[in-house]
Amino acid sequence: MNYADIKQYDVANGPGVRISLFVSGCTHHCKGCFNEVAWDFNYGKPFTDETIDVIIGYLKEDFISGLTILGGEPFEPQNQKGILPLIKRYKEELPEKDLWIFSGYDFEKNIMGHMYEHVPETKEILKYTDVIVDGEFVEELKTVALRFKGSSNQRTILVKETMEQGKLVLWDDRIKK
Repeated sequence: MNYADIKQYDVANGPGVRISLFVSGCTHHCKGCFNEVAWDFNYGKPFTDETIDVIIGYLKEDFISGLTILGGEPFEPQNQKGILPLIKRYKEELPEKDLWIFSGYDFEKNIMGHMYEHVPETKEILKYTDVIVDGEFVEELKTVALRFKGSSNQRTILVKETMEQGKLVLWDDRIKK
């Protein structure tokens, strides 16, 4: 797996100050994508154990709220293989911090409906994931009024609560209460 960028202090892709990993490779090719350069699986730098060490080091700062993984597309099967070692180590060493993943895949249809049973890493990634922002970016539905999303079709899903309750639980609903 390659990665396009690591943002050490990101406030746009989840609550608080976060470390954001932008993986390379995406097959969605959404019109108006903000990170079109990361569609290419060969773009950027190789994601290595040393890269994981750097990210974990950044995450240990007290003021960092958590890790966000986006892209490209983290749930492309080959990217799942690449990010799983980072996610496992992160949650082992810093279990009090959260993990957000942005995906163009639909949570019920693609992630749960296909990948959960057919891509071995998916179950384990979901076990460690707090929030998934799902859905392809749709330029015609773009609005700056949304928090941590680019278009109104995208959803911010609380993964653990959704898995426990067997129904979709949205982060947006929790923050409105």
